[in-house]
Amino acid sequence: MTPRPRNLLFHTSERDFARTVIELAELRGWRVYRTWNSLHSPKGWPDLALVHDRPPRLVFAELKTERGKLTEPQRETLDLLAAVPGVIVAECWRPSSWARIEAVLH
Repeated sequence: MTPRPRNLLFHTSERDFARTVIELAELRGWRVYRTWNSLHSPKGWPDLALVHDRPPRLVFAELKTERGKLTEPQRETLDLLAAVPGVIVAECWRPSSWARIEAVLH
């Protein structure tokens, strides 16, 4: 995919960004879980869990706008998940991370 012009990065909503990430993941054969309403989810739990079967891969992603701040519970949860054997990625993704997102979801 073509990277977006830099000025658009700061005007992308988290909802639109999430939709774009999910579309790419599904296009590449990933199964995607996204919490519908985070009010009843554990504090700090990532926005997306993605799994692929060839080879088996598990990814967790917290999605933020360019200006969005990662909370301490989110950072702690991502660090804990990243240490779990079999999890290939647990990190925060922003629109400016698009090249990284494409690489992870290859």
